[in-house]
Amino acid sequence: MDEVLLRTLTPGVLAALVRRGADFAAAEDAVQEALLEAFRTWPEAGVPRDPKGWLVTVAWRKFLDGARSESARRRREELVHEEPEPGPVPDADDTLRLYFLCAHPSLTPSSAVALTLRAVGGLTTRQIAQAYLVPEATMAQRISRAKRTVSGVRLDRPGDVSTVLRVLYLVFNEGYGGDLDLAAEAIRLTRQLAAAVDHPEVAGLLALMLLHHARRAARTTPDGGLVPLAEQDRGRWDTAAVAEGVAVLQAALARDRLGEYQAQAAIAALHADAPTAGETDWVQIVEWYDELARLTDSPVVRLNRAVAVGEADGPRAGLAALAAVDPAVPRRTAVSAYLHERDGDLPTAARLYAEAARQAANLAERDHLFRQAARLNSLPGVQQ
Repeated sequence: MDEVLLRTLTPGVLAALVRRGADFAAAEDAVQEALLEAFRTWPEAGVPRDPKGWLVTVAWRKFLDGARSESARRRREELVHEEPEPGPVPDADDTLRLYFLCAHPSLTPSSAVALTLRAVGGLTTRQIAQAYLVPEATMAQRISRAKRTVSGVRLDRPGDVSTVLRVLYLVFNEGYGGDLDLAAEAIRLTRQLAAAVDHPEVAGLLALMLLHHARRAARTTPDGGLVPLAEQDRGRWDTAAVAEGVAVLQAALARDRLGEYQAQAAIAALHADAPTAGETDWVQIVEWYDELARLTDSPVVRLNRAVAVGEADGPRAGLAALAAVDPAVPRRTAVSAYLHERDGDLPTAARLYAEAARQAANLAERDHLFRQAARLNSLPGVQQ
């Protein structure tokens, strides 16, 4: 059974039902039933010559069966009055509609991500629950609420691509858990979106994902410990992904419609281009952070810019830039610790590393920061 094929076809099948008048929640349930039918029958009977058409036909019939069983609901009764045969549907337009539905502003970010993975990604509730390390029942409730929220939404005006991109970026940043690699899934979905809409920021996000994901194998030790960028074995980076990311980015930048994802990808490309950490073009990275700050005015961007300034102009310049960043911004304490260590103030750096470890959002980051504090405290004259 080609699970990848089914997941690729899922959004087009769902969109076909929605376009024919099925409400989103009922259509999504029908598509899931059609997928189960495919899993039951295709291994023995073989994949149909037109697998998408087969799925649309089965899903539509499942939907009609469900509609008939609720005869008291007038709207669905009208839908079952005739049974049109499913015909060809425009994949790009319908798939794009699903992206906008799943990224609707009435949904919370976590609900939008879950619904995107289910409706556009074709993942099961169990797979999504395993990826987020939550009970399947919890994820089922979250997805059900999200489906109900968007069921009555009409997309009678152009959708907001930036909202869709934000949801995909959230999926990518979740990384991976259990048997499902959410970062790879986000790349697959962004490729799909890039095929459906011509927008430089879609290309910028795809480039950013490829360039970051290219470093994945070097990011952790065999026991799961974090490896900072400067200490990574660059020979383990995926050179094909780097080359593709750079090519996608260059094509996007050539259109002269700069956006935040293109700027972030440009920074990632400069890191990827450096043969060693010491050869990184930090001056140009600071310039790109300046562009990014003008585009977003994000406190996280200002935090990362302070690191770049510290590398380009020295740790004291970095600390001066850091002073303008809100102390409540996540990882600010860790950056302060790093810059103080670079400046030679080891006791302060050790204290800040320990404080940052207590603030860390995950176990791997916490352990890394505690090890940094312990490393400095083991040096003569550091502990007070």
